[in-house]
Amino acid sequence: MDEKRIQHFRQKLLTARGQIINSGIMNNFDDLQVKSDDLADEADLANNTINQQVTFSIREKEMVKLRRIDAALARIEEGTYGYCIESGEEIEEKRLETQPWAEFCIEVAEERERETNQRFHRRA
Repeated sequence: MDEKRIQHFRQKLLTARGQIINSGIMNNFDDLQVKSDDLADEADLANNTINQQVTFSIREKEMVKLRRIDAALARIEEGTYGYCIESGEEIEEKRLETQPWAEFCIEVAEERERETNQRFHRRA
């Protein structure tokens, strides 16, 4: 991948990182607090608990994405960006355009997804 494409993806990663950091989702603690009014009513308390779970889930997804973005930026600095961290194969630019933090080529990503789904189905 040439330097112009690397810079293009670096900018995409930095933009995505900035959107997460500036979105406020990481700094908004309103849903995480239980108001004393909610404690008196079980329905309000249940609603508050659901809101907290949704907020935790969103935050966790954004934190995972942020870590993957930072890892991709580190791979750019190391000169390994655009290559699957498992197989070493080149990741298609089309995939990087939609998910510039991609760590795996499509073949490895699909295999990992299948393995995850199999583990999930075995537990159920």
